[in-house]
Amino acid sequence: MYQLFYYPRNASWAPHMLLEEIDTVFELILVDRKSEQQKSPEYLKLNPTGRIPTLADNDQIITESAAICLHLCEKHPESNLLPEIGDPDRARFFQWLFYLTTTLQPELMLYFYPDRHTTLPDTANAIASAQEARITDMFAFVDQSLAGKNFLVGDHISVCDFFLFMLSHWASELTRPPLAFEHLGRYLRTLAQRPAIRRACETEGTPLTAYQ
Repeated sequence: MYQLFYYPRNASWAPHMLLEEIDTVFELILVDRKSEQQKSPEYLKLNPTGRIPTLADNDQIITESAAICLHLCEKHPESNLLPEIGDPDRARFFQWLFYLTTTLQPELMLYFYPDRHTTLPDTANAIASAQEARITDMFAFVDQSLAGKNFLVGDHISVCDFFLFMLSHWASELTRPPLAFEHLGRYLRTLAQRPAIRRACETEGTPLTAYQ
């Protein structure tokens, strides 16, 4: 049985939604960020980076959200959440997955924690403001890419969609949030009706009223 070490709406959220979509047996183990449990000696033995999430697959330990999701896809190919080798959509899948996890997500982290990226006083607000403009442009790019489409890659859901839903929700407080975009907003509202996403959100205490 899988064990997912998580914290609500953390980077563990995408793997959590994916586990629900796969419809497999798993256990959620809360790592309390409020008390910095991820820095505890017990957790560091499991994940030396002190980050969330971590997946235990029997004796195998996998860290990093995207790596966990790819591992689960390969363990459950019947779920069709990762295009097969030879499928033209496979390259687009990796293109989007890397864009979301190595471009958009780091930019969001800089927006949320600007004070970690400066040693100068009174500059954090300026950094956050500049980041919001950059992130809004990125969501505009995603919005245009979703014109006439139900999913980011191909004609069915993939891991990329769970990541985009997670990152979009994180950005809900932007001046122009993802839901305000025409195509991205439609896409997110449709995804929010998916049973796997609804189950994960209910478990994590995340209301979906904004997506109605």
